Amino acid sequence: MAAPQAIVIGCSAGGLTALETLFSALLPNLEQAIVVCCHTGSSTVELMCELLAQHATLPVVEASERAPLEGGVIHVAPSGYHLLVEATRRFALSVDERVSYARPSIDVLFDSAAEAYRDALIGVVLTGANSDGAHGLACVRSNGGLAIVQDPADAEAAAMPMAALEIAGADYCAPLAAIAPLLNRLCLP
Repeated sequence: MAAPQAIVIGCSAGGLTALETLFSALLPNLEQAIVVCCHTGSSTVELMCELLAQHATLPVVEASERAPLEGGVIHVAPSGYHLLVEATRRFALSVDERVSYARPSIDVLFDSAAEAYRDALIGVVLTGANSDGAHGLACVRSNGGLAIVQDPADAEAAAMPMAALEIAGADYCAPLAAIAPLLNRLCLP
């Protein structure tokens, strides 16, 4: 694997709490672009960004059409759109059909990011109540990227990490509390 340039993170049920825990423990000098797709249900993305920013050591922004992925920034997928990473490493939004009953879809984000970043990408699947993200994580791995999955026994909702492990496997399977230190170690020289 090349030096990581981006991290994509997917979650659903229990995801906001998991992201707060994760982002509070990331080192503030990380230079990788971080992109999050979280099935928020009724929560607005603006509110989610505000809540995450209260805990995060890095700036949190809502991803927007044609905006570049910025290093050292947490980008959150907007509600109602698939978020894609283009080859130019800019965001694209799509209103294509739902994937795994979701829009935004974790699989769509992970697939496009894997194509753009190849072996310089880390994919992370956290707690969730469906299988979205499993095929996307397999794409991350098949393009030479690294896969991290939250230990299902540690997740508020185990279905998503279990599906990721079954379909994609993982380079690391760890409890939530160990994932930020792992990312810090993998991403800092």
